[in-house]
Amino acid sequence: MKKIEAIIRPSKLKAIQQGLKDVDIPCLTVLPASGTGLQKSFTKIYRGTEQSLTLQQRTMIMCVVSDENLDKCVNVILKFGSDGEVGDGKIFIYNVEDAIRMSTGVRGHEAIH
Repeated sequence: MKKIEAIIRPSKLKAIQQGLKDVDIPCLTVLPASGTGLQKSFTKIYRGTEQSLTLQQRTMIMCVVSDENLDKCVNVILKFGSDGEVGDGKIFIYNVEDAIRMSTGVRGHEAIH
């Protein structure tokens, strides 16, 4: 099993979510995030005052998938989440040792389906 964490532009969330559903990966967790990467800071006018902001608003999505679904999941995130520009985000992939469905106690591969 693998855990995929993707930091994406908030505007890309719906397309990625639908794309994952279409390839039978409907389960994901979504968190608001902010951070900075290679893109420069930007200027925003707030209540008439110009402010320089370095933290960009992003969304983090997390999925735990079987090894067989890893490439499908990553490809969907890349297809629907990237414009090919700096600031599109990052994808991180981790090994997952075990998973337990709390309602039934089922473990391992069956817990993520």
